[in-house]
Amino acid sequence: MSLLKRLSARLQNHPKRLIYAEGADPRVLQAARQFATRKLGVPFLVGDREEIQDVAKSLDVRLDGMKIIQPDLSDDFEDIAKIFHGMPKFRSYEYADARELLKKPGYYSTMMLMTGRADAEVIGATIASSSSLRQIFQIVPLQKNIKTASSMLVLASDSDSLGIDGDLFMADCGVIPNPTEEQLADIAVTTAKLVNHLTLERPRVAMLSYCTKLAATKDPNVLKMKSATALAHEKAKEQSLDIDIDGELQVDAALCPAVAQLKGINSSVAGRANILVFPDLESGNTAYKLVHITSGLKCYGQIMTGLTKPVAEISRGASVDDIFGTSVIVAAQSVDRKFYSFEEQ
Repeated sequence: MSLLKRLSARLQNHPKRLIYAEGADPRVLQAARQFATRKLGVPFLVGDREEIQDVAKSLDVRLDGMKIIQPDLSDDFEDIAKIFHGMPKFRSYEYADARELLKKPGYYSTMMLMTGRADAEVIGATIASSSSLRQIFQIVPLQKNIKTASSMLVLASDSDSLGIDGDLFMADCGVIPNPTEEQLADIAVTTAKLVNHLTLERPRVAMLSYCTKLAATKDPNVLKMKSATALAHEKAKEQSLDIDIDGELQVDAALCPAVAQLKGINSSVAGRANILVFPDLESGNTAYKLVHITSGLKCYGQIMTGLTKPVAEISRGASVDDIFGTSVIVAAQSVDRKFYSFEEQ
């Protein structure tokens, strides 16, 4: 059974409140309609009420089972504004300026999430990643013992031999341009924890490079992945996590058993990886978009990792199906609240 089907069944038993920061976007409206129709929870659509209603009418999208939230007209606005102004990033603002900033749908939806008025959030359909990520990181804290927030993508295939029942997890394809060894180790561990939480399967993490187990090298990029692999092992051990991690590996050695065997790599990860950690954002983002566009495979995300709340930052190029799939994944994260019970930094 695919990840989306399993998580949808989980949500039907434990429906969640999913808040969309760009409620008037046509793709968001259609994805939210699917979420409500399938009884996965209640979509909250943030934005101008009349605009959302007009767009929904033009698309013939019903709004029953969904809630429209216009920030400046919300009953909770003043209470949330006081909390918002008291946050470290906004204490230096004049209160009136903080109130104006909070009227922006991205800030208000993230505050709804942070104050427990929503269970998960989808943001980014109409604004640049830098803007949506800034709003997220200014409000949502990191998990304890984690110094790096990053992101995860899910590549959904019909091949059961790939990843976990056809679902392959990739990180980081959307946040950190040139991660350090420690950041790569954090990316590996936080992604593995989330994959285990979602799938209940053992994570097998491949730390990727252009070479496989090259002993005699002075290339700083390869040495970085070697060091990151060792650090990831240490972090997993410190947190008593049951994770398999191996690196540095080329993509073919990570995913293809025959290639791994030919290259003499005998590990629980080689040829069987279900999580790919890229050395930098350039390689990760290029790889996922190339595969997504040329293969026609579904791609869901970015699912934020390392944070104390479930947030997804989607691409402005996301389709309705992309947004719906991402919605299911991020909402399902909040089913087991223990996963997000980590003390914040």
